[in-house]
Amino acid sequence: MSERTGWDRGLVVRADGKGLVGHAGVVLLRRLADRSGLTGALSGVFPTGGPGWRDRAVVLVHLAISIALGARSVAEAGQLAWHHERVMGPGVSDSTVHRTLNLCDADRIAAINRARARIRRTVWSWLALRPGGFPWLTIAGKRLHHWVIVDMDATIITAASKKEGAAATWKKSFGFHPLAAWCANTGECLAMLLRSGNAGSNTVADHKAVLADALAQIPGSSRAKILVRVDGAGATHGLHEHLLGLNTRRRTVRFTTGWTITEADEQAIAKLPEAAWEASLNQDGSVQEGYFVAELSGLNGHEGWSRGLRLIVRRVRPSSRHLANLTDFEKKTGWKYSVIATNINKMTRVVGSHQIQWLDAVHRHHAVVEDRVRTNKAMGLHNLPSKSWQNNTSWMLTANLAADLDAWLRLLALHDQDGLADAEPDTMRFRIYHLPARLAHHARRRHLRLPADWPWARAFATAWRRLTELSAVT
Repeated sequence: MSERTGWDRGLVVRADGKGLVGHAGVVLLRRLADRSGLTGALSGVFPTGGPGWRDRAVVLVHLAISIALGARSVAEAGQLAWHHERVMGPGVSDSTVHRTLNLCDADRIAAINRARARIRRTVWSWLALRPGGFPWLTIAGKRLHHWVIVDMDATIITAASKKEGAAATWKKSFGFHPLAAWCANTGECLAMLLRSGNAGSNTVADHKAVLADALAQIPGSSRAKILVRVDGAGATHGLHEHLLGLNTRRRTVRFTTGWTITEADEQAIAKLPEAAWEASLNQDGSVQEGYFVAELSGLNGHEGWSRGLRLIVRRVRPSSRHLANLTDFEKKTGWKYSVIATNINKMTRVVGSHQIQWLDAVHRHHAVVEDRVRTNKAMGLHNLPSKSWQNNTSWMLTANLAADLDAWLRLLALHDQDGLADAEPDTMRFRIYHLPARLAHHARRRHLRLPADWPWARAFATAWRRLTELSAVT
């Protein structure tokens, strides 16, 4: 009994602590924003004022940092500012934050995105200087050297109340249906388009707009080889033709998309001899038991589709959850099928990139985009906090800035720290961002003292040192 009730013996609680700082991780994110030049670049986007005017760029950066720390609304961002005002200074009022968001009209958002692209060029140049260099992907044992992979996907953001632009979604919920593009190499959200809940999944114009914004975010030196991956929503004439049209003498664009199986496809699958089926591959290059792939190109007789388009079919014995959705053909054969479309016949410096087993693995790797969607929702996009479409658009952009800062911090300063290089938002908050500290003053310097026994205190200090060593961008 004493073990359960005696923990508070001799415990005295007083509200007289001095120099205490909550959520000390704010210093890492603000340091990164300043050293990378993001804060300065945004300053050129917003208007300036006289005495007492709060720099709108700093307001936006601190809102992004608050979102990274876990804020889900402007009010929560203001409350978080109290925790670290001893280091960062007093926070701003909710009205100032709302006015900053209101300033972000279409032209200013375009200017902010141009600033993001300039800063991303700097960050990617720093990444190339890391031990191991830029994070090129390895899929099924093949390293995609100098290939930047862009994953596109749409998601649902539900709304609990009537908000401008909110509508019924195809999932029978209510809210928004944004479309986004992520860089699979770095985990950054390159572009995101806020759309009404009833926006279509395979709207070609929206895919083209988001892809254009995403490509504009990729530094020019890295645009020579691009791989775009889209799920079934990408299986449209318009998007395929657009992707093929992006190829130039200086840029190679390859793609994989999902494909809606038609009766003609099923007839073509029926023509495949058993010998045409080959074992599928896991992401580590090993054989995936029970899964098989085959080339379907030229057998289904589709007309009007792009020349050189390859169709690859995959089959697996259906699980119990698939039984209710099988077609008559699948019930007859006893297999569940899926098809992807691609224009990949060869990828430069990737030996064996024409093989159907590897192409199937490449497209299945697109599933990592679900992790990006989930982590972005945990980084301010689980709910759009305003009734105004413009404010929600500005909030979404700020959440993308938060995701940028979080990704850059892990890539630049925590890439070799066990359990932090690929840490998700809640893990970063528990281990780094929400770490308490004590602010001490000595010899005209301020010392932020971390708990010595915290398992990730050394990683925190290492990150600060590495950010300090980065050549500051002015």
